Amino acid sequence: MTTTAPATASTEPMPAPAGEAPGIPLLPSDEEQMIRESVAGIVSRYGHEYFQQCSESGEPMTKLWQDLSRAGFLGLTVPEEYGGSGAGLTQLAVVLEELSAGGCPELAMVLSQGMGAPIIARHATAEQKQRFLPGIADGTEKFVFALTEPDAGSNSHNVSTTARLDGDEWVVRGTKYYISGVDHCDHFLLVAKTGTDEVSGRGRLTLFVVDRDTPGLTRQLLKTALRAPERQFTLFFDDVRLPADSVIGEVGGGLAAVFDGLNPERVLSAVICTGVARYALDKAVRYTKERKVWGVPIAQHQAVQHPLAAAHIEVEAARTMTFRAAALFDAGLPAGETSNMSKYLSAKAGMHALDTAIQVHGGNGLADEYGLADLWSIVRLQQIAPVSNEMVLNHVAQHSLGLPRSY
Repeated sequence: MTTTAPATASTEPMPAPAGEAPGIPLLPSDEEQMIRESVAGIVSRYGHEYFQQCSESGEPMTKLWQDLSRAGFLGLTVPEEYGGSGAGLTQLAVVLEELSAGGCPELAMVLSQGMGAPIIARHATAEQKQRFLPGIADGTEKFVFALTEPDAGSNSHNVSTTARLDGDEWVVRGTKYYISGVDHCDHFLLVAKTGTDEVSGRGRLTLFVVDRDTPGLTRQLLKTALRAPERQFTLFFDDVRLPADSVIGEVGGGLAAVFDGLNPERVLSAVICTGVARYALDKAVRYTKERKVWGVPIAQHQAVQHPLAAAHIEVEAARTMTFRAAALFDAGLPAGETSNMSKYLSAKAGMHALDTAIQVHGGNGLADEYGLADLWSIVRLQQIAPVSNEMVLNHVAQHSLGLPRSY
């Protein structure tokens, strides 16, 4: 049994009447089935052992990445005129969920395909699009994201890294903190303060594209318990000079551009959780059918069955909300509320499913050869980043329930 095997039947959604939102199919479409089966076939050639090896070495999952590129799965969110397929977030979420269900959650896909591609496609100049989008589409160039600072986590307006215009160059000074995968990327999107709003006193933020090896930029490894190929870094900008054409979007309008990457980031973080949950529950179901105590498989006992069944229910509910959020985003409709909810539900469901799988394995659940406990940190991380569960609740309380702003 697989926890969330694709249905054998398929239906295409009925066309939505003019002016109405498109419906979400009740069953997977033929296209979704094909994507899931293809990605599952690719990742099965590597398995979780490959993820473990890359996590130990700190090297990217290059061979898997190249296979995904050859199959056309890295250009799903890139417009066709720049070498992508122009499909959408829904298709990319399907790919990442299947990778995660195969034991290889790929954080780089969240940052480059999930955030970099839509931000550049929507806000970059024609020259910038031509420069960067083809590389994202074929996987030869990776982007990461540099926003967080020691004193500016959830409060992005408190960014203190500054960029000042000096002739035809921007000069950047400051520090970024907990930046993922900088050692694997080619470029990153940087949020820096370029002024102050006279009315609100908030910083006016601008988005820049920066090459990883730009002079004056140094990085320092942050040692964490996170077991993934992507490491965490502190970045130091010591009068880093950027050309004037490194600005993405409008000067002072950086957050407007960033927001177009936040909903995809939440949806893709969610499918990492639901994918890992599927992986863990599938292993747990097989193990409990094989493991015998007192002469019978432990799967026969309700004390084993019920936690697994409850975890499965939670995961399926989270998946429904997640793909609803992706569909809303692809339709150009407001997706902030649903994306936040999907990330919250999936982080909780993924953690519960993984913990349940470890529990039914007993001591074996902590052994590396069973491939469960090493995934704990990457799933646990999703309750903290890219937005904490508490900030999701703040958002829902204020915007969905109409309660007073509490922060």
